[in-house]
Amino acid sequence: MAKKKAYPLRINEDILLAIQRWADDELRSANAQIEYILRQSLVKSGRVKLFEKVITEVVETNSDDKKP
Repeated sequence: MAKKKAYPLRINEDILLAIQRWADDELRSANAQIEYILRQSLVKSGRVKLFEKVITEVVETNSDDKKP
């Protein structure tokens, strides 16, 4: 995963409030919502390619399966 870098952002208060409401609806922080919006815009414009996340299943073993 890429390292995240802090970046100060000056933004119109009304826009920030709208982003916060949107983020709340999607259970994200405002910061994560801004990053999501920027990422989607970059993908749509062809500036970056979005790679599909691979989800792996964790298989737990029963304690009976373990050998002493």
